[in-house]
Amino acid sequence: MRHATARPDLAGAHGNLVPLVIGVTGHRDLVPGEVPQLRQRVREMLVELTRQHPDLPLAVMSPLAEGADRMVAEEARALGIPLIVPLPFPAAIYEQDFQAEGSVEEFRALCDGAEVVELPLLPGDTPESVAAQGPRRDAHYARLGIYLCAHCHILLAVWDGKDSDKLGGTAQVVRFHHWDEMPGFVARSESSPQILMEDESDLVWHLVCSRDQPGGAPAEGLSPLELWWYTTDASTPRTREMPATYQNIFARTAEFNRDVRRLGERIRAGGWPLLTGDTPESVARVAAPVDDMFKAADWLAIYFQTRVTWAMRAIYTLAGLMGLAFIMYSNVPGQDWMVFLFLALFAAGLLVYRVAERGGWHRKYLDYRALAEGLRVQFYWVAAGVTAGRTTKFAHDNFLQKQDVELGWIRNVMRYTGRLGDIAAQRRDGLDFARREWVGEPHPGQGQLAYYQRKAAERVGRQRHTHAIGMFCLWSGVTIGILLALFARQLPQTGKDLLIIMMGVLPMVAAIREAYAQKRAEKELIKQYVFMAQIFANAHERLERAADDGIRRQVLKALGDAALEEHAQWILIHRERPLEHARLSG
Repeated sequence: MRHATARPDLAGAHGNLVPLVIGVTGHRDLVPGEVPQLRQRVREMLVELTRQHPDLPLAVMSPLAEGADRMVAEEARALGIPLIVPLPFPAAIYEQDFQAEGSVEEFRALCDGAEVVELPLLPGDTPESVAAQGPRRDAHYARLGIYLCAHCHILLAVWDGKDSDKLGGTAQVVRFHHWDEMPGFVARSESSPQILMEDESDLVWHLVCSRDQPGGAPAEGLSPLELWWYTTDASTPRTREMPATYQNIFARTAEFNRDVRRLGERIRAGGWPLLTGDTPESVARVAAPVDDMFKAADWLAIYFQTRVTWAMRAIYTLAGLMGLAFIMYSNVPGQDWMVFLFLALFAAGLLVYRVAERGGWHRKYLDYRALAEGLRVQFYWVAAGVTAGRTTKFAHDNFLQKQDVELGWIRNVMRYTGRLGDIAAQRRDGLDFARREWVGEPHPGQGQLAYYQRKAAERVGRQRHTHAIGMFCLWSGVTIGILLALFARQLPQTGKDLLIIMMGVLPMVAAIREAYAQKRAEKELIKQYVFMAQIFANAHERLERAADDGIRRQVLKALGDAALEEHAQWILIHRERPLEHARLSG
């Protein structure tokens, strides 16, 4: 089979929660005398991870090869941890590796109830070309190691710590996880410019072991059963405790899971899925994990956006009332009590700000919206059969890579949800579905093209409204000034006081409205919506003109890349405009 079949209790246990996925690589020839202690160490490690991250359900991703892979899987199964089983090629071919008595039966028993992902054969290969031991079979094991690294959050390496040139072996998998290099399989031309960025995907949990062969002792300086966190950090690559960067990333993921749990009923009732009633079965089977997560992320983004908007409006309204109270205090005799109202309004604004800050409303809104938009691109790429076009790169690899490393938790979510995406079959019905539902038509209706055209028009209308308010207040203030200059002696004192108050209030209203628009980055959003509407319009035109499905997939790939880059810029713009209270009173 080319696609995964989801295990029912895996979906039930995780649903739209993000698990902490532990990928497994290790030697097959473990020393029998060390195995009981290695098992104990693995069991303790899994229990400790569960204790440290109670809001992150664990999942173990193991190819179930003899030796370390199977040992870890058995311990996970004993603890009730679900298994994801990626295979380098169809199971019938893979089982030829298992020579020990009862090994095939053990393998099948562990696959039973697990989510099994059979990777398709590499281009040009056939079942016959990979049946025998040799370079072609090794290439598939190398690709399996890359898949593990791409879709796990922690790589558990039961490893002697020695370098090796064996293609697809444990040492090369660890090397790839750290440096995106696998000599003999990954071409130098596939190196990414993002390899110089901070990387949250290089975390290896190294359980040191010996090998049952001559010279099988661990590398110099390492002892059997030692346990290290092993990263590419130049100063301290090995530590006993998980580095703080990764703890923060997992903490953000756990926070997302808590929000999903807390608001789960409302998400299920009001979430907007990407899967529709006419979604082709071939798409639904592989895109369902992305859709589940998108529905949660999108609903939560709207939820926190609503709260941020409410908080901003409350703070700016209170700021306006503070200004009015100060003008009354300064210009109207006998209004000394206004100073107390001024202070009360300031306290109310501060309370709103503190509630929003404590709840992380602004940060969560930005993070969850960025996640949802990344998942949207990932979903339609999966549906259309769009691949990264390179052996080692996946949809999540470069998203937000230039931003704060803490946003690595978003890529971690996409690592999990995209585990089926790059092995999805390229079917015409899936491509047509993506064109219809994602791009859409340049008229009111479904699709992102119509959405961005509509939002651009709405934002332009808001900008005109802001400009109109400003001009009205400006000329009203000028008119009042002229009236006071010409008729000040004829006006009663109460009339003059009222006009003076209006002269102070009108510019203040205009300034607050302009500040509110600036805080919401309305001008920048207009540019973004216009840009996005244009790239979707261009994509629509190119899709209509494309001569074949290969070109159409190239167009959708380029569209997704542009969308991901634009969303990265969007989150950067808004992170520079957090909710503030103190400045409003200045």
